[in-house]
Amino acid sequence: MVTLEQMRASNARIATTLPPGLVAVFVGATSGIGNTTLKQFASRAQQPRIYFVGRRQAEGERTQAELEKLNPDGGVPLHQTGRQSIAKRRRGLPLYPKPRICHQSTLPHLRVLDYQEALLWPIPETAEGLHYPMALMYYARTRFILNLLPQLKKAPSLRRVVTVGASGKEGPIIPSDWQANTLSILSFRPHAASMTTLSLLAVAKKEAPDVSFLHVYPGFVKTGMSRELTGLVPALARVLLAPAMALLQIPLDETGERQLYFATSARFPPGRSEDADGIMLGQGVGTATGADGALGGGVYSIDYEGEGTGGNVRGVLDALVKDGTADRLSEHTGEDFRRITGSAAI
Repeated sequence: MVTLEQMRASNARIATTLPPGLVAVFVGATSGIGNTTLKQFASRAQQPRIYFVGRRQAEGERTQAELEKLNPDGGVPLHQTGRQSIAKRRRGLPLYPKPRICHQSTLPHLRVLDYQEALLWPIPETAEGLHYPMALMYYARTRFILNLLPQLKKAPSLRRVVTVGASGKEGPIIPSDWQANTLSILSFRPHAASMTTLSLLAVAKKEAPDVSFLHVYPGFVKTGMSRELTGLVPALARVLLAPAMALLQIPLDETGERQLYFATSARFPPGRSEDADGIMLGQGVGTATGADGALGGGVYSIDYEGEGTGGNVRGVLDALVKDGTADRLSEHTGEDFRRITGSAAI
């Protein structure tokens, strides 16, 4: 476990240790965890160039103004809304456009891709025939990573992907129902978590051994992700969960500090790296164990305390690799991307 104080000490060294002009992309950054992480990054980095993606124009404009106050010397951030508004999604427009940000020629030395988007919404499927929850939780984030990977690989150091999900909750995958159309809520989370971590392992191994990938479980954080859900059942759920949230909830600003640490600390190096990648480790902090069981394995399934990938998770993932599920997942994902877009990436 890495203490919050150790994380804060590491973050305090960002301005004096990392080079100026860091380029970072934040997806799902106009509210919640993405927004607070974005602000932490802007307040710590020297002259950063920040691109952020969100769904709400007003919140995006507010965020842009806040960033300019936090770091007047930073580059002008781009509020990119190319992934459609929820209203457009509900009208059946596709989930996989080619966002302008994925074609930016002004993204030299992209260092960090931070994917935070999450949404609870009772939409059955997208126009491409993808089950909406899995389209958002797995297919869209995998697509985004693949599209930005070429720019990320060009950076001289600190090449990192951080994606917030249900890491540590990996479990059985149901290959007969990749999209989780018929899975219960209890089965959905381990299914989606394993698919996400396995996809990161596959990308790291086949495409980017010099990039580190973090799948992070943020703990109980009040993000407002359920605010668009209306009706009796969501209202009752909020009331019933209120006591647990009050007891276990992690403050939003603290969550941003933790996510910034995950994005910049040398505790999570790529699987193939000749030198330390990120802020040097403080006393008592070592390199994390990867999802493949290797120290500094390059892909990490961690929780908000920054502990390395646990033995139970590694056992689950190893079994999914040995029985061929991981390979079938890669084939399935590539087939769906080619069906929808004509190619596995851009």
